[in-house]
Amino acid sequence: MIERDESNIPSNEDTSKESNPEEREFEVGLRPQSFSEFVGQDNIKENLSIFIEAAKIRKEPIEHVLLYGNPGLGKTTLAHIIANEMKSNIKITSGPALEKVGDLAAVLSSLEKGDILFIDEIHRINKTIEEILYPAMEDFALDIIVGKGPTARILRLALEKFTIIGATTRLSLLSSPLRDRFGATHHLNFYEYKDIAKIISRSSKLLDVQIDTNSIDHMSQISRRTPRIANRILRRVRDFAQVKSDGKINTNVCKDALSMLSIDKKGLNETDRRILEIIIEKFSGGPVGLTTIAAATQEEIQTIEDVHEPFLLQLGFLQRTPRGRIVTDRAYEHLNKEIKT
Repeated sequence: MIERDESNIPSNEDTSKESNPEEREFEVGLRPQSFSEFVGQDNIKENLSIFIEAAKIRKEPIEHVLLYGNPGLGKTTLAHIIANEMKSNIKITSGPALEKVGDLAAVLSSLEKGDILFIDEIHRINKTIEEILYPAMEDFALDIIVGKGPTARILRLALEKFTIIGATTRLSLLSSPLRDRFGATHHLNFYEYKDIAKIISRSSKLLDVQIDTNSIDHMSQISRRTPRIANRILRRVRDFAQVKSDGKINTNVCKDALSMLSIDKKGLNETDRRILEIIIEKFSGGPVGLTTIAAATQEEIQTIEDVHEPFLLQLGFLQRTPRGRIVTDRAYEHLNKEIKT
């Protein structure tokens, strides 16, 4: 049985703008507990299953694992599933929470054989902490400097064999020495619409919500191919159905709820449309730099780059060029804007 142990570990799970305690509690309740329950990412599941089975045969902890991809695709869920499959304790922290060498030393020294340490947003670990991780990941040893100046010496403490699972949305920000110390690296892709529909169907059953097939299909089409967003939309539509209707989600209830949430038929929300409209109206459709877009929309650069831009690029509404971002003809058509020649 997996034990989720966060005692005495610095934690800062709220690493994205769209995350909050209520949201995380909701996600935990819907989180799959095994590969059989986890929908999508079939190639990753197959590779991890072999990886885990081989470690079990050797009766060893699995090698360190790095998971990267956009927010909400299931990195944390996969970490918990790996711990479940290995029947290991999982301890959770995040890159920004490990501020001092002592923080990391306390965490590593508390790990027992076979334990898993999950580090979310691992790219945000500072360089001093990162250098302590190198011998810990390779040699299962902790190097501590005792004293100062000419009398300083390095004391090496042996650690139990453990596994680090790192998760990041920005793989490029990880240093090469740290990336190279992970035995398995997996990129989580955006989900197919049919897989998102399965996730919504599963979540609705767990939430005891009656929903028709048309509503599931419609929600899957506007969920940005991201399970976290699909589950969030389901929860909001459920609230609307309970207050404005009889609690059942049908096509009309779904459309009315999404209209109230300002989510259009392509899945664009108010911020997505504002980004496109500002580029069109103030900058003649572009090209315009990301910093300028952020200033004009009063959104953070990282939020635009990580949350909004990937979806707009997927839809073909935005293009990246060496000179900046350009709104496409397809976006003009969707927003009913006249293309200026």
